[in-house]
Amino acid sequence: MLPPYSPEAYVDFNLPEPRAKMLAALESVRGQLGRVCPLWIQGKPVTTSDTFNSISPADPTRVVGVISKANVDLAEKAVRCAADRFKTWSRVAHEVRARVLIKAAAIMRRRVYELSAWECYEVSKSWLEAYADVCEAIDFLEFYGREMIRLGGSHPTTPYPGEENEVRYIPLGVGVVIPPWNFPLAICTGMTSAALVTGNTVCLKPASTSPVMASLLVEILHEAGLPPEVLNFVPGPGGSMGDALVCHPLTRFVSFTGSREVGTSIFEKAAKVGSGQIWLKRTVLEMGGKDCIVVDETADVAAAAEGAVAAAFGFQGQKCSACSRLIAHQDIYNDLLDRVVARTRELTIGDTITPDNFFIGAVIDESAHKKINEYIRIGRSEGRAVLADGKAPAQGYFVPPTIIADVAPSARIAQEEIFGPVLAVIKAKDFDEGLEIANGTQYGLTGALFSRDRLRLERARQELHVGNLYLNRKCTGALVDVQPFGGFNMSGTDSKTGGRDYLQLFLQAKSISERW
Repeated sequence: MLPPYSPEAYVDFNLPEPRAKMLAALESVRGQLGRVCPLWIQGKPVTTSDTFNSISPADPTRVVGVISKANVDLAEKAVRCAADRFKTWSRVAHEVRARVLIKAAAIMRRRVYELSAWECYEVSKSWLEAYADVCEAIDFLEFYGREMIRLGGSHPTTPYPGEENEVRYIPLGVGVVIPPWNFPLAICTGMTSAALVTGNTVCLKPASTSPVMASLLVEILHEAGLPPEVLNFVPGPGGSMGDALVCHPLTRFVSFTGSREVGTSIFEKAAKVGSGQIWLKRTVLEMGGKDCIVVDETADVAAAAEGAVAAAFGFQGQKCSACSRLIAHQDIYNDLLDRVVARTRELTIGDTITPDNFFIGAVIDESAHKKINEYIRIGRSEGRAVLADGKAPAQGYFVPPTIIADVAPSARIAQEEIFGPVLAVIKAKDFDEGLEIANGTQYGLTGALFSRDRLRLERARQELHVGNLYLNRKCTGALVDVQPFGGFNMSGTDSKTGGRDYLQLFLQAKSISERW
């Protein structure tokens, strides 16, 4: 019997042993840079003459991996292989599928420092953010494995004389999994493993800026005993090739995490019934956020400031849960703002592979760098730049933390997802206005309230319309099965990843009745 699930523990990199292990892992991975990553189609590695490089955002001259690129024809082969293999994988006992995940978790646990080091190179995560990402991937594997054991087999119904009745959960079919780059192992692992453990086969199209981490996941799942044909690995362009996967009549569901624009496009394409298609495709969509922390006049201002800085600037603000709006009651507005600015000035910025263990690394690529800096320019015209003079390394895509105060709730930097280290600070005259501002976007992913007023905390439970609400803590850092994650409105389909309802998104219920 498996022991009860509990989240993986983090380490303290200020301690000598974890620090030494991380430095050794970084040095080891340095020697493996330029790793060649093939496609996996029909159970075999496939290399193509058409390749692309995964580069380190902290040093664009550093090639992390060389990735074979799939095209429409290869996508067709992948989907058909997955459809054929579904006939046998779907009939493998649920306990066997679960054990593949548990074994994969054990492999990741043994390789935790190495995998963390790869993240530092490929997406410029800080040591702790990278380590936490690998821990979350392990948590997904451990939790979803146990959940499949719970959901497998026969489920009782209300007894009826003379009959045997039951409900069983059966898999859907071929799934297209499109994960993001910002949690390159955790979210990729969670989405992929959930689809696989429920008996579906998968075509995995990784983010083009973090394909090495996805290829490492494929390697680990193969080592854990997953039949190679069950998971087809098809990195490539999101346009023609991605559309071929999403629109294919044999595709049964699409699981996506990323931007609102891409998510709504997938939603629209998947809704169209193609020639020969005999089902309505299911979509599991996790999209953007314009998340907030509300601080009222009764709050612990010091704690609120610390939480806001961590939530706004952790991993350079490149989280769909990141705090991009700080909404403060007018009575504590100036005090809170001063504390947030002072704490942010203490943050270090630089290449996260260095032993200095920088808090802030580079943003993901040149496109993000340009976009974020354009929003900073817009922010300067929409508010008062109280912190916009930070220094950053000249090489790499670094953006220093930026704080814009006195922002109107309707301003662009208060409404549009920036996905970078930019914080808009908004003044509220009272708690009611604070709630109104918090709910005043098209999104509804995460939100937090710092308050000592019990009635206001209870009102937030009812009225702050977000999928993940945090009271007197920061709005980032959801743990598997502790805070199931997903949002409302244009933040997606509220799938609650890492929760007890999640696997059923990849299953369908079959009612079986036999009369005696």
